[in-house]
Amino acid sequence: MVIEVHIVNAFIDGDTGGNPAGVVVDANQLSTDQKQAVASQVGLSETAFVSRSSIATLKLEFFTPTQQIAHCGHATIATFSLLRQLGVLSEGRHTKETIDGNRNILIESDAAFMQQRVPSYLPITEEHEAFRAVLQSLNISSDLLLDVHVPQVVNTGNSFLILPIVDEETLLSLEPSFSAVEAISKQFDLIGYYAFTLSVKNPGRIAGTRMFAPRYGIKEEAGTGMAAGSLACYLYDVVNQKKADMLIEQGWLMPSVSPCVISVKLELSDGKIVGLMAGGRAASVEVVRVEV
Repeated sequence: MVIEVHIVNAFIDGDTGGNPAGVVVDANQLSTDQKQAVASQVGLSETAFVSRSSIATLKLEFFTPTQQIAHCGHATIATFSLLRQLGVLSEGRHTKETIDGNRNILIESDAAFMQQRVPSYLPITEEHEAFRAVLQSLNISSDLLLDVHVPQVVNTGNSFLILPIVDEETLLSLEPSFSAVEAISKQFDLIGYYAFTLSVKNPGRIAGTRMFAPRYGIKEEAGTGMAAGSLACYLYDVVNQKKADMLIEQGWLMPSVSPCVISVKLELSDGKIVGLMAGGRAASVEVVRVEV
């Protein structure tokens, strides 16, 4: 069976960069094993598979080259942007069915946004037995963390370890031990590490980031919507960046630069986060065909 896979760059910064995702727009006849085989052959960090749903606009499943995951921000943005460009969906509010529940989607002009859950936090303080292991996995010392802030596991649908780094030079020079990052990711059931600095390449952005997810076969990713949502909550609740709308840069500090910008909109009530959506723009690049 030959399967068409659209390659779509999500979170493009202007008209360049972005994080490529695979999108199969009709996966109704594919088994789980076939979806995994397609994702493995495509070889991108995530491939999304669209199927019919009786409880949402569509059903969306995500596979890395090695395994299925519950959610993927950039592949969601890629999918809904592509379906809008193909004329399948209109602007406005939609929903996606996932393996752990439905999420709201907003298509607004040429951008798409995905709902995430209210954040939960697990600080990794100096007293925590994993604190030293986390620093060692990045080959850094505690004085390279931002101010008095500590790493925290933040979950808005997926868990990421948010790492506050003192400056852009340090973030750029990170050389993770990927085996150690993978071990800690398994320990805390993480998608991966999301390291950030308050230094940015462009005015109006709030943070620059890098993302490492070797547990899922991704050494470094250019744009990560779920992680950006977690970071925006951390910035608001922990770093005291009291902004409802944030732009987060990613991909600028990768060895192979692929600029991304992710927009996060926090829903606030009495100064507390009660909801959020993360998204951005996407551009279709090509269609490839794989056989399973």
